[in-house]
Amino acid sequence: MGREVGDTKQRPLGPRALRTRERLLRATAELLADRGFRGLSVVEIARRAETSPATFYQYFGDALDATLELAEEAATDLTPLLERLEGPFVGDAGLERARSFVAAFLGLWEEHRAVWRVRNHSAEEGEPRFRRLRRKALRPLLDRLAGAVTASSDAPGDGTHPYAAAAALATILESLGAYGPELERFGVDRAALVETGARILVDAVAVQDGRVS
Repeated sequence: MGREVGDTKQRPLGPRALRTRERLLRATAELLADRGFRGLSVVEIARRAETSPATFYQYFGDALDATLELAEEAATDLTPLLERLEGPFVGDAGLERARSFVAAFLGLWEEHRAVWRVRNHSAEEGEPRFRRLRRKALRPLLDRLAGAVTASSDAPGDGTHPYAAAAALATILESLGAYGPELERFGVDRAALVETGARILVDAVAVQDGRVS
């Protein structure tokens, strides 16, 4: 890990410094999309931003720090998406509701894929800042899915823990978002991703009386 950076967060930045910092973040985002985190270096970021490594270190401790900033920017509030899950999960209407949610969720992944893949990988590797950020980002989704699983006709007494099931569903949805481009080589287009995710979701949370909590 790089050194702890606090100076630029402790004091207000002037317009010029803000522009420089933003250029560095955008350069980081572009390089992540081009080559992934393993190919990312401070020298490359500075070159892409048309500045120097010394300037980079005025704002960030290392490339991971800059990526963390991007991940915080991309910590999109999922509440509007979760509203798409309100209502029954049976019949054509339930499936269409699930399709709407999955399509929107995959849309966020398409927008933030490079950064979110680094966030998730770093979290799984035990990096505490990324673990906290991922947990905060996904908690509303886990709460909503766990509530739906609890209401499922199969949930009572079958040994299924709502949050374990919710985590499994969230992992599936994130995997579809993360690896969508790779799946294209197997003939899996976006419509197939949405349909697959929607049907998995409906199968997991469909309820006997057609309502979810």
